Amino acid sequence: MTLLKYLKICLIVCVLGLTSNSLQAQITNDITDDEALKALLAAKKNAEESNVLVNIAVVDAGANLKAFIRMDESYLGSIDVAIKKAKTARYFNIDTGKLGELTQPGGIIYNIEHSNDGLITFPGGLPIKNKEGKIIGAIGVSGGTIDQDRAIATVGAASIIE
Repeated sequence: MTLLKYLKICLIVCVLGLTSNSLQAQITNDITDDEALKALLAAKKNAEESNVLVNIAVVDAGANLKAFIRMDESYLGSIDVAIKKAKTARYFNIDTGKLGELTQPGGIIYNIEHSNDGLITFPGGLPIKNKEGKIIGAIGVSGGTIDQDRAIATVGAASIIE
């Protein structure tokens, strides 16, 4: 094989590899670290404006913790709850409050909260969608009332598509 032919093949392989990586980055359905931080900070700002001390967790599309903050003086017990709300919302791609409606005695998935090392089936966890409507992660908020947690999570999730 001549050197020129070898270099042409290398160039083609490199171009194909770069194109493949570029396309893959454009079609990913996973929250970026910048998006996770944006959601977390939007939720934190809303919590501060509402005078509510909370823990906020953001997970990626695989339900892995991507970003987290425990506001000063927020409940220590809410750390685990916030993370589990985010994971639960991602595991089932649903608002944890709506999932909770299905888990009540007589509900179609009663006792599901005992699966997956424990789920949280009350409000405060929401899937996060990108501008194309694809779920890329989830956010969980804990420390306020369930209505406050849901409202704060809603602001965080919505910040991604703004």
